[in-house]
Amino acid sequence: MTIILTDFARARLFPREPRRNTIQDITPEQFERHLNQAPPLHVLDGYAPFCKLHVHRNWTSTRCLAVPITEANRHLLRSDYDARTKDELPVLVRWFEGLDPPVAEYLIVILYSREQLAKEGTVTDADWGVVGCMYTAEPIETPMAPITMMRNALGVEEGGSGVSLDREAYRRSVAFWSTHANWRG
Repeated sequence: MTIILTDFARARLFPREPRRNTIQDITPEQFERHLNQAPPLHVLDGYAPFCKLHVHRNWTSTRCLAVPITEANRHLLRSDYDARTKDELPVLVRWFEGLDPPVAEYLIVILYSREQLAKEGTVTDADWGVVGCMYTAEPIETPMAPITMMRNALGVEEGGSGVSLDREAYRRSVAFWSTHANWRG
């Protein structure tokens, strides 16, 4: 099985201007090489048949991305409209500023199949492509953000995957993200 780091994921996980809330200590090439050489601890099913999650013990100093919202940190929450790429419409997002989260125990790599990548405009000979990564304390999936689920349901022309909205998964996502937020460094 071969894995590539897609341009979409490269820009988000390894931005030109390094940030503290992205993958630390390694280059994109080292990350891709590690994924192709080190077997994952677990392989989880993703939200659709074309999506798999590879759970790896964190081999970097990358910090947990989702942080519980408490009375002690609620004042650090910020929000704004943001787009993941220049072609996507901005959506309302929130995040913490000024936090120092713990180092993640796990990196959970989000993979799409070659066929799905082609539907979304990425042609590759690799079997799988990285489209994202979760940095977590537990070897379990962080629920997809509600807005990402909605974008996916809109289709590839709006930056999604074309997967219909699963109402129960959406409710679980809302429950998690009502009490957690990402952070920016």
